[in-house]
Amino acid sequence: MSRAFAALADPTRRAILERLAAGEAGVVELAEASTLTQPAITKHLKVLERAGLIGRSRDGQRRPARLQLEGLAPADDWLRRAHAAWSGRLDRLEAHLAAQTEKNES
Repeated sequence: MSRAFAALADPTRRAILERLAAGEAGVVELAEASTLTQPAITKHLKVLERAGLIGRSRDGQRRPARLQLEGLAPADDWLRRAHAAWSGRLDRLEAHLAAQTEKNES
């Protein structure tokens, strides 16, 4: 999960994931849609692959990358749990502050 969050922290890698959401793409295609060089794109793809967010296959000389949504599952689960916990805490704080305000107005 830490690798996924670290990979997602970079805006370039998020842009690559957004592009891959539309379908698989190779390094050349990703570089053409970016200001980055092919070696820089390759480095970003390796980070995404190690994080389990993309998969790569071999098609002759080409190694197209594709989005792997299951790689996002641990991060998504953690975010859902954190959201539920914080929502509950904030609801309790709101109720407490409303009670305090009501008590002070009496």
